[in-house]
Amino acid sequence: MNWSEYLENYKRSHLHPVNRGLHAFGIPMIVISLPIFFWNWRLGLILFTLGWIFQFVGHAIEGKPPAFLKNPAYLLVGPYWWIKDRILKSRSGARL
Repeated sequence: MNWSEYLENYKRSHLHPVNRGLHAFGIPMIVISLPIFFWNWRLGLILFTLGWIFQFVGHAIEGKPPAFLKNPAYLLVGPYWWIKDRILKSRSGARL
C-alpha cells in the first residue's frame, strides 16, 4: 500500500467533524510530547496522555476503532494527515 492509499483509508475512518477536531489537537500533542520527555518528563507525560485521550474520545464519537489497531503503520499516517491537512492545505485555503 502506498501513502495515498493509507491516507484515503485514514480519511474514511475520520469523517466526523468532532473526531477530526480532536485529532487536530491530539496528534500534535502526542508528537510534541516525545522530545519534551527528555527535558520535562511530567509535561511530556501530560501531553502524551491528553493527546491519546483526545484520539480515543474522537474514535468513540466516530464509532470506529483507531486504524493503527489493524496496522501500526497508521501511527505514522496520523501525523502525515495532520501536516497535509493543517499546514500544506492551509496555504491554499483548501482542506483535505
